[in-house]
Amino acid sequence: MTTKYIFFTGGVVSSVGKGVTAAALGRTLKERGFNVAVQKLDPYINVDPGTMSPYQHGEVFVLDDGAETDLDLGHYERFIDIRATRVSNFTAGQVYNEIITKERKGDYLGGTIQVIPHITNEIKRRISLVAEKSNPDIVLCEVGGTVGDIESQPFLESLRQLRSEVGRENVLFVHVTWLPYIGATHELKTKPTQHSVAALRSIGISPNIIIARSDHPVAKDLCDKIALFCDVDRNAVVPMVTSKVLYEIPLLLEKTGLPDYVLGMLKLEPRKKPDYREWEQIVDRVNTPKPSVKIALVGKYVELEDAYISVREAIKHAALEAGVEAEIDWIHSADLERDKNLEKLQDAHGIIVPGGFGSRGTEGKIMAARFARENKIPYLGLCLGMQLMCIEFARNVLGYEDANSSEFNRASTHPVIDLMNDQRSITDMGGTMRLGLYPCMLKSGTLAAKAYGSDKIEERHRHRWEFNNTYREEFEKAGMVFSGLSPDGKLVEISEIADHPYMVGSQFHPEFLSRPNRPHPLFVGFLKAIAKHANK
Repeated sequence: MTTKYIFFTGGVVSSVGKGVTAAALGRTLKERGFNVAVQKLDPYINVDPGTMSPYQHGEVFVLDDGAETDLDLGHYERFIDIRATRVSNFTAGQVYNEIITKERKGDYLGGTIQVIPHITNEIKRRISLVAEKSNPDIVLCEVGGTVGDIESQPFLESLRQLRSEVGRENVLFVHVTWLPYIGATHELKTKPTQHSVAALRSIGISPNIIIARSDHPVAKDLCDKIALFCDVDRNAVVPMVTSKVLYEIPLLLEKTGLPDYVLGMLKLEPRKKPDYREWEQIVDRVNTPKPSVKIALVGKYVELEDAYISVREAIKHAALEAGVEAEIDWIHSADLERDKNLEKLQDAHGIIVPGGFGSRGTEGKIMAARFARENKIPYLGLCLGMQLMCIEFARNVLGYEDANSSEFNRASTHPVIDLMNDQRSITDMGGTMRLGLYPCMLKSGTLAAKAYGSDKIEERHRHRWEFNNTYREEFEKAGMVFSGLSPDGKLVEISEIADHPYMVGSQFHPEFLSRPNRPHPLFVGFLKAIAKHANK
């Protein structure tokens, strides 16, 4: 079968929900028996998001093969239940870097390097890699940003060319747009959508389908108007109102008839009848009243919740399994250092400290770890959260007052967290950490082993510093249990406090592998411990 392509573009504003829409549609196509692959094209010039501030980019989502990618890859994996690869995300920075490197080596034999054909050919080559690697029936490809952005133009031109090369019958363009609501007149406006479609058509792309996103109900006459002025079939204008339940979106898309319309446009017949019982159960459980528990998420980027989007979703997944409603209190770690928001910490039934880089706010996170340990409050530390849990233990249990990480204080006499040996000679910051899927052996009888129900696991990593083995024996004698180690026993992967209901830290990022229908074991253990603590 010839691979079919569905390209997603955005109109009016960014963050309109292209990624979730693509992921949800991918789920509906998978339910019909198709092998679906995904790809995100990011027009920014950075080589990857690994060195970008979370305030600007949000979370960096790490894949099995170590690729640092856009957070939309998390949506794809969670909705479609696939494991994406490095070819599933590329940036303009990677494209230009490839072309310039070839030019410097003389590969173009002195020719003039231009956006067309050199840049566009490289973009098309990278798009084709998805089909080559996984041989999918359908590739869902999302272009980041908004139509009209200067940096997006080479990508859109590449898609226009690709349509001719693979055949128009094998390509669909889905334009996801936003309908602004005018409060003074209580009406939605379609004019921005018309302008964004006009901009798209000016470069030779006419959308086959328009997804009209809104926070308010979209009347039929508005859809008729969009169809008329944007020259698409009436059935191809699909209103999508913001849902309170993220995982309801595939079900909402199903009700619109969009999946079957898409298959009709691509001349494909469903291979099986969709079965949404599992998804319906998830939505029903979300909507069923449950006892509420408070979780203090102590981070340094909490102003932008997207910086911790996988953590947030993993909490929700595990809360459903534990039968509770998780209410997250977003606490800035720097506020704790200024004695602010202490009452939120004191009211919490559980505390989670996610990853991060740099010294800002780390003392507040250490305060949170100490509060959890001393008050027997369930605690889950992720990457840096595990390291700071160990630093707190060294300071307040072992008595090493200046214990720290060499990342934050190179002069510390007790660097219980230190730079990995293979990182000491590295000068480039991008893509040089311990990245991707690594195995871990679990110690029987520990909280981690009970949570996983296994003695060997594989998890995704993103870190440069590690626990300093010089202190391992001393920690163990004082009550710290290293329940997860690398297969050679040299790297600490999971630590936990022996005399505590649930105080667990992982050097890896378990949130990346959590799914709505398969919550991550460490999060489930955390939420179940919270449920017990809340009852007490």
